[in-house]
Amino acid sequence: MSEVPSELKFLSSHEWVLIEDKVATVGVSDHAQELLGDLVYVELPEIGSTIAAGDSVGVIESVKAASDTYAPVSGEVIEINEELEGAPERINQDPYGDGWMYKVSMEDTEEAGDLLDAAAYSEAIADEE
Repeated sequence: MSEVPSELKFLSSHEWVLIEDKVATVGVSDHAQELLGDLVYVELPEIGSTIAAGDSVGVIESVKAASDTYAPVSGEVIEINEELEGAPERINQDPYGDGWMYKVSMEDTEEAGDLLDAAAYSEAIADEE
């Protein structure tokens, strides 16, 4: 069973978000990286770009498949995890830590209320397994 930290919120498309003040750190779930297998490439949004919740903002490629990544919240991208460019496997090794993808300065923190909590996400992925 995949790890699902209780402090995070999730999209059904397997992105996670940790909101601290008005900054959202975004990555992909342990479940997603297990499904994809060994990651070989990660495309991240550009710093300074404005994204909207639900938008496709990047791509993750593995030896098995390529998958779009989606923004869980709206706002401006203020930081990306540059370490992933040379080492996308960090997502496989530590999806909730060193494998984070980007940070967003949120326009509306209430938007996070539309996301799945850890229990709901766990239930959703249990149906997939």
